[in-house]
Amino acid sequence: MDMPSRIECVEPTEHGADESQRGFFGLIGTRRRKPGTDAAAEMQTREALLLLRNYEESGRGWFWSTDTEGRITYITDAVAQMMGRPAASLIGTPFVELFLPADSHDERQRTLPFLMTRQSKFDDLPLRGAFEGDDRWWAVSGRPQLDANGRFAGYRGSGIDITAQRRSAEDASRLALYDSLTGLANRFNISKKLDSTLAAFSQQQRPCAIMLLDLDRFKQVNDTLGHPAGDALLKQVAERLLKIVGDKEMVSRLGGDEFQIILPDIEDRGELGEMAADIIASLTQPYSVEGSRCIIGASVGVAIAPFDGQSSDDLVRNADLALYAAKGNGRGRFAFYSSDLHQAAEDRRVLEEDLRDALTRGEISIGYQPVVNAGSNVVTGVEALIRWTHRDRGHISPALFVPIAEETNLIWPLGEWVLLKACEDAASWPGEMRVAVNVSPIQFANPELPKVVARALAASGLSPDRLELEITESVFLGDTAETNRMFKALKDLGVRLALDDFGTGYSSLGYLQSAPFDKIKIDQSFVRGATEAGSRNGAIIAAIVALAEALDMETTAEGIESLDQLALVRKLNVSHVQGYIYSKPVPSAEVVRHGEAGSWTIKPSGPARQRNDRFSMFRKVTAIHDNHRYAVVIRNLSATGAFIEGILDVPIGTRFVIDFGEGQLVTATVRRSTKHQQGIEFEQTMVSDGNGGLCTRHRVSPYLIAAAAQPTSALALPTFTTTEDWKAA
Repeated sequence: MDMPSRIECVEPTEHGADESQRGFFGLIGTRRRKPGTDAAAEMQTREALLLLRNYEESGRGWFWSTDTEGRITYITDAVAQMMGRPAASLIGTPFVELFLPADSHDERQRTLPFLMTRQSKFDDLPLRGAFEGDDRWWAVSGRPQLDANGRFAGYRGSGIDITAQRRSAEDASRLALYDSLTGLANRFNISKKLDSTLAAFSQQQRPCAIMLLDLDRFKQVNDTLGHPAGDALLKQVAERLLKIVGDKEMVSRLGGDEFQIILPDIEDRGELGEMAADIIASLTQPYSVEGSRCIIGASVGVAIAPFDGQSSDDLVRNADLALYAAKGNGRGRFAFYSSDLHQAAEDRRVLEEDLRDALTRGEISIGYQPVVNAGSNVVTGVEALIRWTHRDRGHISPALFVPIAEETNLIWPLGEWVLLKACEDAASWPGEMRVAVNVSPIQFANPELPKVVARALAASGLSPDRLELEITESVFLGDTAETNRMFKALKDLGVRLALDDFGTGYSSLGYLQSAPFDKIKIDQSFVRGATEAGSRNGAIIAAIVALAEALDMETTAEGIESLDQLALVRKLNVSHVQGYIYSKPVPSAEVVRHGEAGSWTIKPSGPARQRNDRFSMFRKVTAIHDNHRYAVVIRNLSATGAFIEGILDVPIGTRFVIDFGEGQLVTATVRRSTKHQQGIEFEQTMVSDGNGGLCTRHRVSPYLIAAAAQPTSALALPTFTTTEDWKAA
């Protein structure tokens, strides 16, 4: 028979029970009896005591008592042993010392010491054991006892073990707040946390940034390796995020392959950009999942309160818009929110529609960038680069429209057209110059690719060894057997294969052992920083060259723009060079002209040293000097300065505050001045916006603008960008 969870103790006798009785008998004794009580009543009392003893020994509950000072006079031996102490050693110990203070476990109720001091009764008070190794929870009940004169005589009570129920409740609570797969906060939890953080920070006028992350190519992992592998991959992603962010409570999985990070008290976009870049670099490193090697990517959108929104809804929406922009500009990027992204999103939708008809309208063309022998300056081949000249907007960057083509399945007809056109053009060139054509992972995964290549070669009459297909490392994400079959089918056609963008984080020596590449192209990100003091990029380039030579492969360094970069890659024995130091992409007619002249040799020409990227633009900003505001136009911009026009005869040394809008202010000094044009140097360098542009590291808070009685609409000006996006400015 089940006993109740709480046992009401019987009144003791004046002399107590026989000391030969064990357990609870020593505590409760027998009931007072009037003379002449019959034997049946005495038997009933003894039976009750035996039942209590049996209950005590069953472990389903326990009993305790104290003196007037709250010191233990009795405790069930079995529960004392569970607490790691024999019952005898606990006699005389304050009862409250058996348990941890309730407030250390967020119990919003009156504490045990308070209740016992007030001599109050209590029922099912949840308490946690205080002894080392005792992680049990107990529901403890107690009643104050009075002697014959009505004076307080101590406590008697009972307890039961509620550890299982407590853990079950904690598990249920955890499931409601945390993602069961990764252990990170879930959408509900992080939403509440963001609400409370922004509410508190608004009162204190403190900034708070959030990042939204979306994994690139994760669907391919689920499709090729199965959902269990995808789940294992998400766990590893969570671990990598926590290593970078640190605070587990600020990282959440929203669902699927989406994550959110809260970053309190950070508004420095340089710091945020570095963290976003670190996250992207970490998440793009290869994963080992169930014996398979997986490669994914990540894109990040960043929004900062109060600059980009003061409510959680506004901030999340704007971070999501920044994420959309990052994905739309090539993936594997981060982007900060700016107000012009709303228009950019609409522009991108329109571009998608226009791209569907671009081929039939004759707006797609090919430019050919020379690939030059690093030692002799002789052109050995060209790379076919797709170009789109929009009927209204003019030149559209491939970085903008190629990702659109990949997302909308337009990359296959565009890629097929480029391949056919490049082969046709190359067949008309004098000599044996090669042409390289980029093949996207989507094209590579299509089993029809070898047939398309064969048709292009047959239709043009181009010799197969003059066609080079450039393939990125992301093709190795898919099924290894299918990948190997594709390589074999292409090589059986006699074409050359080049590994493009080598060194961007996906690299593995494993696939170089089996993939039949003829050339390795060193990514320009290594070249760009190689000549900077303290850079290790030169050592990495040297290692890549040594690897290629050992595997009997050529090497091409991409993106060479300065003479010091060229000198370095020559010193490191890179066999071929491609970049503006030799030539921009040229039309097929120019390739024909040089081919007819015989050997095509180009003398390198460019700046002596690598310099900060400069962006040509037509950007209207405001220059502030001595409380006067001047409308000026930025003609080019770098991280350290700009070239402006619009103010006449400004003395050298004049200091301005340049207002780029959206709270972006930077102090600048005039270093060169000619009539209405000035070259200015920034006091603090700009930082990357993650999307190929620049932005200020800090912004003026809307709180300060409000305090200065300035309209918040002053923050609505768009951030600066390149000429292509600002021709209509």
